[in-house]
Amino acid sequence: MTITLTGPVAGFFEAERAEDLEALARCFDERATVRDEGRVIQGSDAIQRWMKDTKAKYHHTAEPIAVSHHDGKTVVTARVAGAFPNSPLDLEHVFVVEGGRIASLEIR
Repeated sequence: MTITLTGPVAGFFEAERAEDLEALARCFDERATVRDEGRVIQGSDAIQRWMKDTKAKYHHTAEPIAVSHHDGKTVVTARVAGAFPNSPLDLEHVFVVEGGRIASLEIR
């Protein structure tokens, strides 16, 4: 099944797949936040470091398998596979997009 994503959400997964940290940073607002593994990462520079460190630690891929929209949020379920227990896992990526950029992302 093909999932159609648009805007910065599509850009996030494209940059994640290509491991393009510069493109990833352009998807996020300068003051954006990411919530992942019990941590809160804030700001585009910190988000770039988070992705770099996460890729180095888990060597993961994230393939979108479903998308829905709830209460102004875009929820993308992605099959995440990598060097971690119980891989692969289906994780929800909950995006809030404002002004054409990602304002927040929560991975759960």
